[in-house]
Amino acid sequence: MPMDSNPLNQPLQLPNGSVLRNRLAKAAMSETLGTYDNRPTQELVRLYRRWAASGLGLIVTGNVMIDRRALGEPGNVVIEDDSDLPVLQQWAQAATDQGAAIWAQLNHPGKQSTKGLNAYNLAPSAVPFREDMAAFFETPREATPAEMQDIIARFGRSAAICKQAGFSGVEIHGAHGYLVNQFLSPHHNRRTDEWGGSAEKRRRFVLAVYEEIRRQVGPDFAVAIKLNSADFQRGGFTEEESIETIHALVEAGIDLIEISGGTYEAPAMSGAMQAPKKASTASREAYFLAFAEKVRAAVAVPLMVTGGFRTVAGMNAALRAGALDVVGLARLLAIDPDAPAALLQGRDSDQQVRPIRTGLKAVDRMGIMEVLWYTRQLKRIAKGQAPRPDESGLAAFLKSALHSGWGTFRTRRLRARG
Repeated sequence: MPMDSNPLNQPLQLPNGSVLRNRLAKAAMSETLGTYDNRPTQELVRLYRRWAASGLGLIVTGNVMIDRRALGEPGNVVIEDDSDLPVLQQWAQAATDQGAAIWAQLNHPGKQSTKGLNAYNLAPSAVPFREDMAAFFETPREATPAEMQDIIARFGRSAAICKQAGFSGVEIHGAHGYLVNQFLSPHHNRRTDEWGGSAEKRRRFVLAVYEEIRRQVGPDFAVAIKLNSADFQRGGFTEEESIETIHALVEAGIDLIEISGGTYEAPAMSGAMQAPKKASTASREAYFLAFAEKVRAAVAVPLMVTGGFRTVAGMNAALRAGALDVVGLARLLAIDPDAPAALLQGRDSDQQVRPIRTGLKAVDRMGIMEVLWYTRQLKRIAKGQAPRPDESGLAAFLKSALHSGWGTFRTRRLRARG
């Protein structure tokens, strides 16, 4: 396919005035390549330099936390102040020096953090995980209004440091069951104060986070959000509430919305809950494309859809139909970091994303291998090694469990010393 007839190659101007050089984006994945005291490393610089060289228009980092007391996993990078500014600058330049935009995904895990990692976990309400996951995740404590205001301020401060470091923008993680998503969900948010009790009040937290970030970074810095189309669990965030939230964010001035879905308890974002498609719709590929079309009909805002894309034909069909503006790829880039170069030339990658199974029903039901297995591939690329698309799911789980246990121990020890 000639490059000039490939919609993936078209630039995109965002509302803040910045321009993405093409419509292909690397979506956030959990790298856990920070130190155990949560500082960025040269491995991150090396990994992102590799991705930027592939021709991506946009690169979104994975899970940059805003508070060392609230980690999602051992090895998360935390940005609380400018003490790591030199390495953060190198991380940003690894992408921008090669023409790619790079956005830091800012996150707070809320209740979605494994037992033992944090001294305590905060959430909108003290709602436990479902019974089969309670062994891995503690019941959180309900956040006080003062703690919520502190978290909001931290989102803004982290964004300001990212701007100082040379990142092109930030993305609020408002999906996949983390804290912002928890505030939006009637299942997790059972408050009766001004932060809960109705859909409008549940939206107050995400809007406050956005407004604080915008206050600290100004109008010219890209601010985006990753938002669930739905939580896919009983009593959770629905498509109707998601569209209402998108309306409010667009009115507030958001630059781009990335559409996803699901939580740890209902992992739709990995495809684990996607129903088999009819032959007539299989070519559409993306998991959340139908919802994107509803959003497109309701509001005018740049849309990115992540999850399910496999081929150039599927990506370009979605772009030509106008359902989205940016194609988000994640797991494919963990097994083929050079895939964007082929896609931008109109060729499919030689690799295909496959379901990762361990054979352990309790583990496979949670869908966590869609994070752990791919994280191991990212670590290989960051060390200058080739990914292993054929690595055993069970072997990866056992090695990841050992690594996570050691990482939790080291994180708690370092925090106790500090």
